[in-house]
Amino acid sequence: MALSLCCAWISILLLLLPSLSHGGKLLVVPMVGSHWLSMQEVVEKLSERGHEVVVLVPEVSWQMETTQAYKVVTHPVSQTLEELDNSFQEYVAVHLTQKPFPLNALAMYNTSVHVFNSFFGQCKDLFRSQETLRFLNQSGFDALLTDPAFMCGTILAHHLSLPFVFFMRGFPCNLHFAAPQCSSPLSYVPRLFSFNSDHMTFFQRVENTLISLLELDYCNGFYGEALKLSSEVLQRDVSLMDLVNSAAIWILRFDFVFEYVRPVMPNMVFVGGINCAKKKPLPKEIAPSLLNCGHAISLHNVCELEGWDFSFLFQISLMLFDRLMESPLNLINKAKNNILNKNIRIKLYLRHSITSGPRRVGAGLRFKRQILAGSTI
Repeated sequence: MALSLCCAWISILLLLLPSLSHGGKLLVVPMVGSHWLSMQEVVEKLSERGHEVVVLVPEVSWQMETTQAYKVVTHPVSQTLEELDNSFQEYVAVHLTQKPFPLNALAMYNTSVHVFNSFFGQCKDLFRSQETLRFLNQSGFDALLTDPAFMCGTILAHHLSLPFVFFMRGFPCNLHFAAPQCSSPLSYVPRLFSFNSDHMTFFQRVENTLISLLELDYCNGFYGEALKLSSEVLQRDVSLMDLVNSAAIWILRFDFVFEYVRPVMPNMVFVGGINCAKKKPLPKEIAPSLLNCGHAISLHNVCELEGWDFSFLFQISLMLFDRLMESPLNLINKAKNNILNKNIRIKLYLRHSITSGPRRVGAGLRFKRQILAGSTI
């Protein structure tokens, strides 16, 4: 009896002891720019939890600062930062130009292919760097985390035979739902470039169906260079579905409740709140006024500030609306467009929260094409 009781206590103590574990070795292939800002939070947390994290980036990139939290490995590229800036500014300019359908869709598609090919040139340079590939093969990584917008990390994961995790907002042709085999009813879920809502007329549903039939074709054209490179690297014919449908986990940077309701797979994780993980204090010049404003703020006479620099104005507006979203405002009515100058307009609009909590306010900024030449977006 005493022996049995002693064995029981020993078993309980063993269960309460911390288990022995070891961190994994993770290769991260991010997409540069704003996509990296959200992924960086995840990468730093993984490093804090004992995982060895290696971030692979091109020598020429945006917003890729060195840090002690993880190791950064660069690979040589043939492009300059000015070339990347120019291609992206052309991309932004087309998206801010209003055209009727289908001219808007064709213009956005062509400029998207152009900017994709510009950035995908860095991926080609990666596979030309035998020294970098040798290092990656010999490092013994356990998994790969990537933003698949440009497919470079996906191709690399197949090349290294590593399980891979997607951290993304979505694909342009609904692949993030089609590859995991999630339903997207054409009568309910509008396709990209249709600009329809979930309440469609008969002719809008016909239009939606026609667009869905073309989705895989225009995605094959969009990722044409990626498919060509993947076939060369993997020594076999590769389709888009072949590249993406074997993802182990899909981490999606949007909120499920703001999307069209549909069944999703167990390996799809929604982390929309991660986009707001980093917070910065307001500038000292405007912080006291906002903190003591009570329940309302009135912005006026802004159109007289013709001397304001665009980049400063853009940063101030973003910080202002970040602060408004944190404040306990019950309701902010829709405001008319405030003309800041001939190139910039700011529009306030209500953002309804399906979950509990107060209504939230957002901001829409519209820029005319002329300003892009002197801005740093």
